[in-house]
Amino acid sequence: MLKRWPVVVAAVAVLAVLTAGALWWRAARSTDLERAVALAPDAADRLSWTDWAAVRSELDADLSASSGSSQLEGLLDEGFDADLTSTSALVESAAVLHERFGFSPASIDWELFSQSADGAELMLQLPDSADFDEIGDSLEELGYVRPDDEEGVWRGGANLLPEIGPELTPELQYVALDADDHLVRTSDSAAFLEQALDSDGEQVEGVDEVVDASGEPLSAAIYTGTHACQVLAMSEADPSDQDQAGELIAEAGEVNPVTGFAMSAQPGGDVRVVLSFENDDQAKTNADSRSALAQGPAPGQGGDFSDRFQVDSVTADGSVVTLALTPKEDEFVLSDLSTGPVLFATC
Repeated sequence: MLKRWPVVVAAVAVLAVLTAGALWWRAARSTDLERAVALAPDAADRLSWTDWAAVRSELDADLSASSGSSQLEGLLDEGFDADLTSTSALVESAAVLHERFGFSPASIDWELFSQSADGAELMLQLPDSADFDEIGDSLEELGYVRPDDEEGVWRGGANLLPEIGPELTPELQYVALDADDHLVRTSDSAAFLEQALDSDGEQVEGVDEVVDASGEPLSAAIYTGTHACQVLAMSEADPSDQDQAGELIAEAGEVNPVTGFAMSAQPGGDVRVVLSFENDDQAKTNADSRSALAQGPAPGQGGDFSDRFQVDSVTADGSVVTLALTPKEDEFVLSDLSTGPVLFATC
């Protein structure tokens, strides 16, 4: 038996190397969006993504933490006009963040806003150049109470934020700094933020497929199936619109409930809608019915969907359906149609 120990040890070592290699390979292939969603609170049913570094690149905006306030304002104006900022929770707070916190849409890499029935969390990825000691000192100067543990929660509260700036979102009341991963995580509830930090590693259920199929979007609205079937349903429409929707669905064919939903602004100006279903057969069926619905009238929204965008393609891949859309000039497809009722996304 003693002679077999080297073989066992070698096998364990090889397995450890292979496991580490697999984890590295998976992380290397993951998009920023996938990595961010993996860190989101597991109870989240609505995720709002803004890739600020990609937005700045798309708009040819060369900004940093040291840029002037007017440059930041110009970025936000251009981003709004291009329908790239509607998913952000930071727009109203941006100027105060830039001037007093040391980070803002002018300098952060990306932002993920996670919402659930239990609470909400805002996660910001800062660049490698960010000095977290300086950020901590700034928070302390602003009035936040430094935690005993450097990875703990900085406590501000509802009374502090108006003293710093009236435009600040309530989600900035409590802050956690992760210097190793260059993350700033915030919430309007200290208890929820602590819970979110403790639950790292637990995954949001029901969105993996739509997140993967969304690629590397500039901004995106991502919902679990349950949430999508609530906020995008035709039940939100007036009775007359519901009747028209029923007729259109009957003409288009079978429509199954979605298990996940994502609508995103892609580089170059296109919009991508991703719907996931229980199985491949449902996806094939819904590729046809959703395609028909996306090219017809838009009850509850007014007019026709063809007034807002052109459907370039509708494809089914496994249990996922992807609609590639080109917005018409001056149409705000992502911001207008990421809230319901939306006929082609209804359950």
